[in-house]
Amino acid sequence: MQFLRASDDGFEKAFAQIVNDRRESDADVSRDVAAILSEVRLRGDAALSDYTARFDGHHLNSDASWQISAEECAAAHAALDPDLRDALEVAAERIRTYHEGQMPEDRDYTDAIGMRLGARWTAVDAAGLYVPGGRAAYPSSLLMNAIPAKVAGVERLAVMTPTPKGEVNSLVLAAAHIAGVDEMWRIGGAQAVAALAYGTDRIARVDVVTGPGNAWVAEAKRQLFGVVGIDMVAGPSEILVVADRDNDPDWIAADLLSQAEHDPSSQSILITDDAEFARQVADAVSVQLAALATTKTATQSWQDHGLIIVVEKLADAVPLSDKLAAEHAQLAVADPEAMFKQMRHAGSVFFGRTTPEAVGDYIAGPNHVLPTGRRARFASGLSVTDFMKRTSFIDASPEALAAIGPAAVRLAEAEGLPAHAKSIELRLK
Repeated sequence: MQFLRASDDGFEKAFAQIVNDRRESDADVSRDVAAILSEVRLRGDAALSDYTARFDGHHLNSDASWQISAEECAAAHAALDPDLRDALEVAAERIRTYHEGQMPEDRDYTDAIGMRLGARWTAVDAAGLYVPGGRAAYPSSLLMNAIPAKVAGVERLAVMTPTPKGEVNSLVLAAAHIAGVDEMWRIGGAQAVAALAYGTDRIARVDVVTGPGNAWVAEAKRQLFGVVGIDMVAGPSEILVVADRDNDPDWIAADLLSQAEHDPSSQSILITDDAEFARQVADAVSVQLAALATTKTATQSWQDHGLIIVVEKLADAVPLSDKLAAEHAQLAVADPEAMFKQMRHAGSVFFGRTTPEAVGDYIAGPNHVLPTGRRARFASGLSVTDFMKRTSFIDASPEALAAIGPAAVRLAEAEGLPAHAKSIELRLK
């Protein structure tokens, strides 16, 4: 774990190195993924079968071995502990309600010259959702991806999830039942993304692929963008906590570790204006690490990528935060609203001392699929519009065309495109 003081010589250089550290896939991953995508495109189901046996130890030798049925998902939902089932239902309802509020409105109006203009929003026909099943299985990710798609009006939802040694996660199946997933395939990795993008004899292609995954999944989405739409290229998880001395160090330590336990490449950063509080948080992290079931992963993440920065005053945290453009920014300060107004770049922001980032991962309502790797400078979290497209329309009356057509003709001629000009001129005559 690094400890930096903003007032020290060399801080700017050290901080810049942290900002520019991508912590993402390397050239070897890119090469391997390209080979996998090529194989799936050429060999289809046979390639999927080979890769699934090789990487997951699961053999796709029957219909049941390829897919998880709706009946299995319903049974998993019915068999859940009632309290856990209720928790999933509450989360699903809150996610659904929040995303229903994101639905865009169509536009249709007539302007001053009598030209009718507007745009219509429609859902894509099919979406593919990737749900991890390796290091951990996340029913929350399934809800966060599937529910916005359903709210958007997507007719076909196909889930890809690896089932190592054939084992399935009952929580993921229950979440699929709640969300109304249409298909669920026992396939993971880059090969799953390729199947969704290209299609195979068994699996129909989709229009959009969303969902988190490991470096191979993220790289497959990057390489296939354009063949298929994607939500984003997701990197390792990130949390930035800005906290003053009036916080409980144990609370802040737990917040930092909530992301560190995701992956050894995850990054947890604390910015505070009190050096003694910083020391207390570091000590609390050490104590909590020893008791975590995920201590191996969290310890490596904290040791390799953890960071504590002490600034002269809390206002100094804002420009640092904007340079980091973190996936999650938690403002555990007396006036988080004022700090938020000064911030420009973050995937999602959590206000105050009693709003831990983890509540956003599960049940608050906003989507937890967020831009990482400084992409919050130009990207947003997953929303219903990721499963929709906007089609503009124009209806020009003779009077409207007469009003603006001559200007269009001049522009077409200036660009050296006479056929463009003629198609307007003929109508003006």
